[in-house]
Amino acid sequence: MNTRQAALLVAAREIQIKIRDRAFLISTALFLLIAAAATILPGILSGDDEPTTVAVSSASGNVVAPLTEAGHEVRTVADDAAAEQAVRDGDVGAAVVAGPTVLALDDTPDDVVRALSTAPPVQLLDPDAINPVAAFLVPFIFAFVFFLTSQAFGMPIAQSITEEKQTRIVEILVAAVPVRALLAGKVIAGCVLALGQIVLLSLVTVVGLQFSGNTELLSLIAPAIGWFLPFFLFGFLLLAAMWAVAGAVVARQEDIASSSMPVQMALMVPFFAVVFLNDNPTILKILSYVPFSAPMAMPLRAFTGDAAAWEPIVSLALLAVAAVAFVLAGARIYEGSLLRTNGRVGLATAWRSRENVG
Repeated sequence: MNTRQAALLVAAREIQIKIRDRAFLISTALFLLIAAAATILPGILSGDDEPTTVAVSSASGNVVAPLTEAGHEVRTVADDAAAEQAVRDGDVGAAVVAGPTVLALDDTPDDVVRALSTAPPVQLLDPDAINPVAAFLVPFIFAFVFFLTSQAFGMPIAQSITEEKQTRIVEILVAAVPVRALLAGKVIAGCVLALGQIVLLSLVTVVGLQFSGNTELLSLIAPAIGWFLPFFLFGFLLLAAMWAVAGAVVARQEDIASSSMPVQMALMVPFFAVVFLNDNPTILKILSYVPFSAPMAMPLRAFTGDAAAWEPIVSLALLAVAAVAFVLAGARIYEGSLLRTNGRVGLATAWRSRENVG
């Protein structure tokens, strides 16, 4: 068989082994359950039990009595301008001004509207504002999903390669299929499994938001999810090549922890940078063009609307070029170290002395 056929055969074998693994199936089901709960339960549990604090201007008319009877805390202010400023400052949840008109920041206060005898018009002062909770959670979720999935599907690539070296099964495998087909098959399998899990999580999230009626958040997060999928694919491909090298340069499972440290750092540093510096537009813009952090930073900027229409395209192109470069370099080091089973192989040695077994 040719290299392509051999790579697909190896990939199919790796996928079959993984999807039969009970731990993998349980973890996938758990992730999907968490995604469903995170999108459905907040809408069910939130309700309107907590009364809204309402600022009422002297020009709003006789609205104090119905609002008080409905259980709302009413704060009387001097004029409409003071009422509007109280909403903008977050001192009150809504305000009733001349008209009467209900003022709110970014979401219609249905409980206040219902309390008035005649439903007044509602004016949103900042309709495009992102919910503070969503603004905090979305960057963390994007970063956490990429970090956890890359770790969960990348480490097995390294472990599988080292196990085959340690048991010397690799000597039998390379006699049947080209060396590059082994690497390509393992990387393809990892990408398919990881991307498949991300697609399932995205579908559950979208369905959950629709079911809970949170269409406003869905309209904001859907474009970010759309960008996250291709960014994740190329980001994982880049890291998969690094995981493969980490497994190929050592001959024992016990040595993977040390050989994979560069990969761990390439995951951890961008993760913490995006999570803790997501409120810094300048830093986040830089991170969205760095290949290791782009899969987390650029979808976040698409969510917040800080990225111009051309920026995700350029960032994705740079990430794709970096991924291809890492795969080519990783393949050369993989070939140069795979059949060296007498200890750890230096990267320079593996690069210079690539085994001609493919």
